[in-house]
Amino acid sequence: MDTRILTVFLLLFTQGFIDVYTQGELEMPWPYEEEEEESVKEVTENQTPPGCNCDCQDIRPTGTPVWTSISTTPSTPISPYQDCMPECPYHKPLGFEAGSVLAEQLTCSNQDQYIGWFSSWTPNKARLNSQGFGCAWLSKLQDTSQWLQIDLQETKVVSGIMTQGRCDADEWTTKYSLQYRTHDSLNWIYYKDQTGNNRVFYGNTDRSSTVQNLLRPPIVTRYLRILPLGWHTRIAIRLELLMCMNKCV
Repeated sequence: MDTRILTVFLLLFTQGFIDVYTQGELEMPWPYEEEEEESVKEVTENQTPPGCNCDCQDIRPTGTPVWTSISTTPSTPISPYQDCMPECPYHKPLGFEAGSVLAEQLTCSNQDQYIGWFSSWTPNKARLNSQGFGCAWLSKLQDTSQWLQIDLQETKVVSGIMTQGRCDADEWTTKYSLQYRTHDSLNWIYYKDQTGNNRVFYGNTDRSSTVQNLLRPPIVTRYLRILPLGWHTRIAIRLELLMCMNKCV
């Protein structure tokens, strides 16, 4: 009888010890879990770019300024976000292809000489995906002093440019630079690269492909000039400008 009582006592004591040990294991913290969470948090913070805090119609997102608030008055600063210009989040065509860009908004060098055959190849024909005779702007002269100018009619934020060559012949622009200014009384400014040199944009390699160049940072301007630096056979351009948009517009 004593042996049976002792056996039961030992079994109960052993089970109680196992329960306490198991409970202790479950309640012990798992060190690797905390280290993993800290690591993930650190990587996330390191990958988050420093944003610009700009207002947007009572909503205040990070890095999305309100482009529509840019002043067009020459005596005032060009933009309240000149020192806070992120990469553009959204792009919208200005309207070359759609036809909303008017003929009087487009001019070029030596435009008074566009008579006879050249009258069909004026700046107004520089529209993306244009087809048929007179489907592009053709420069009257073939040198690096030529330019194609766009008047946006008000200050806008230009975030990119898309180009094609002449639709019916092997003529296209292989590289170009950009100039801009916010008022016609101001000097032209070259768009620069990260080294401070005039940026060279590489254009087309055939007549029909569309080549897109995004502007990082975008340009706050009213007037924009395209200055061809290289071409195949003849300076020829069809184009579309991209306007910078944000989530609040």
